Amino acid sequence: MKSKRPQSAPESAREQLRRRKKRRARKAAAIVLCAALAALCAAAALLWPGAVQAFAPASSLPQTGSQSEAASSAPQPQPVVSTVRFSATGDNLIHDGIYLQARQRTGGDGYDFGPLYENLTEFYAGFDLNWINQETLVTDEIAPSSYPQFCTPGACGQAIYDLGMRVISMSNNHSYDKYAEGIAATQRFWASMPDDLVTTGLWAGPEDYENIPTLEKNGITFAFLAYTETTNGIPTPADAPANVIYTSEEDVIERQIRRAREVADVVVVGAHWGVEGSHTVSDAQRALAQKMADWGADVIIGTHPHVVQGIEILQSERGAAVPVAYSLGNFVSTQQYADNMISIIFTFDVTKTVQPDGAQSIAIDNIRAVPAVTHYDAGFANVREYLYRDYTPELAAQHGTRAYSARFDYDYIREMLLENIDESYLQWD
Repeated sequence: MKSKRPQSAPESAREQLRRRKKRRARKAAAIVLCAALAALCAAAALLWPGAVQAFAPASSLPQTGSQSEAASSAPQPQPVVSTVRFSATGDNLIHDGIYLQARQRTGGDGYDFGPLYENLTEFYAGFDLNWINQETLVTDEIAPSSYPQFCTPGACGQAIYDLGMRVISMSNNHSYDKYAEGIAATQRFWASMPDDLVTTGLWAGPEDYENIPTLEKNGITFAFLAYTETTNGIPTPADAPANVIYTSEEDVIERQIRRAREVADVVVVGAHWGVEGSHTVSDAQRALAQKMADWGADVIIGTHPHVVQGIEILQSERGAAVPVAYSLGNFVSTQQYADNMISIIFTFDVTKTVQPDGAQSIAIDNIRAVPAVTHYDAGFANVREYLYRDYTPELAAQHGTRAYSARFDYDYIREMLLENIDESYLQWD
C-alpha cells in the first residue's frame, strides 16, 4: 500500500498575491534583459559586423543586404592563361657571296653579317620565340666554304642570335658536309652561345635519343625535334660525335615524339624533306606529316625545297588540329632563280590555360605566313633580306635574279605565293 504525501496547508490570499507579483517581476526583468541584448547586438552589427557572429550562431541571425552582396562578390578562382608568340624561318643558306660581302664590310678583319638581316630586327622582336633552320655548319675552326659542302663563319651564328633566333634546327642535307670534324666544331660553336639558345637535330647516338631538347617560355614548355630526308649521300662518319635521324627511321621518330609529349606542353617538329625546286607537296611528305601528328606533334615545320610549299591543318588521332607548313623556302641565299628569292615566316600563337582544378589545355591559333624576299643587286652584290611589306616595285626591278629568271617583278612575288599558299594564311602587311 502506497504511502500518502502529507497535505500542505492552504495558502492565504495574501501569499497568493505575493507569488503572482514575483512571477510578473521575473518576466518583466527577462523582457528587459532580452531587449538590452538585442540592442547590444544591433549596435555591434553597425560598428563591427563580425561581432554578431561572435555572440550567436550565423544561422540564428538575419543577413543584411551588404553582407550577402559581399559574399557574392568575393573573388572566385580564375584560370591562368599564358601565351607565346612563335615564329619559324626557313633555310639560312650562306653561300660564298654572302660571307665574302660580310668580310669586305670589316676590311678583311672578321665578318659583319648585320646588314644582311637588319631589316627584320624589329619584326622578330615582336615574338617570344624564334626558330630557324640553319642550313650550313657554323664554326670558326674550319675555313668558310660554299656549295656543295658548306661551312659558315661563327659571326653569322652570332648575327642570327642577335636577330632574335633562339631555336636552331641543325638536321638537314648539309649536316655532314665537313664530316666528323664539322659536326664536332659546329656543336662546340653553338654550345658556346648563351644559355637561352637551344639546338636540335644532332644526337650523340641512340643512347641520346631520349634526351629531348626543351625550352620554357612564359610558363609554356616546348620540345624541339628535327629530322632530315638525306645528307647528300654522305653516310654518318664512323668517328662522328653526333648523328642526324633520317625521316625513314619512323620507329625512332615515333618514340621521340611520344617521349617529347611526356616532357613538354608543345611538341615542335622540323622536317627537312621534299623535292628541291618543287612547290608540290609529295605524297611522302603528307604521309609522314600525318603520322607525326598522330604520334603527338603539335606543329610541323618543313624546309629543304628552297621554295615555298603550302600550309595545311591535319586532324590527329588524339583530336588535335596540327598545323603543317610543308616548306618555308630560303630565308637568305644567293641562289639564282626567282622563286628561290621568296620565303614565308610561319607564325602562330600558343596559349596554355590552367583551370583552378589543375586541368590544362593548349591552343595553337592565329596561324600566319608572312612573306619575305631576299634581294641582291646585279652580280649577287649587296645581299639583304626584306619583309614583303617593306619591299618595293623599284627594288624588284633592280633584282639580280632578273638576269637568270624568265620573270621577276613585284607582282610576281604575290602571284607565286597565292598559287601555293591559301590566302587565308598570308599576312601581307
